[in-house]
Amino acid sequence: MATQVLAMWEKFRGVPGGQRAFSLAFTWKAPYFRSIRPRFVQVSPNYTCLVLPKRRAVQNHIGTVHAIAVCNGLEAAMGALAEATVPKGKRWLPKGMEVAYLAKSTSDLTCSAETDPDAWAAGPDVPVRVKATRDDGTVVVEGTINLWVTDKK
Repeated sequence: MATQVLAMWEKFRGVPGGQRAFSLAFTWKAPYFRSIRPRFVQVSPNYTCLVLPKRRAVQNHIGTVHAIAVCNGLEAAMGALAEATVPKGKRWLPKGMEVAYLAKSTSDLTCSAETDPDAWAAGPDVPVRVKATRDDGTVVVEGTINLWVTDKK
């Protein structure tokens, strides 16, 4: 059974402007993510990616995408992945994030989140691998967001 987020992605992705509509709806539900204006590219169980546009509102004093804006993009990707993947009858909460800043974020970034399917059954700790990549393919940030997956009450 598809989750609400996955069902909405499947409904919108094939129509003109559907990815934009999904991205707006996602940030309406989780307003903090509006600050980075994510553009979701793929939402599926165990893998999600989005584009974080480089624009003045997310830049730091040296003109690169601010590290916390990048983490916000990674968390948005993780959240969509978790919603698309979490088993029926379970809920998830982020437990922590560990990231390494590897290069300057000088372009739009592709933020991706990925999990191993078996991790959801093994729980309650589910590691989500995240990374942000520049347009030229350089990984600028990578790390893990750890989830706590438990039964719904």
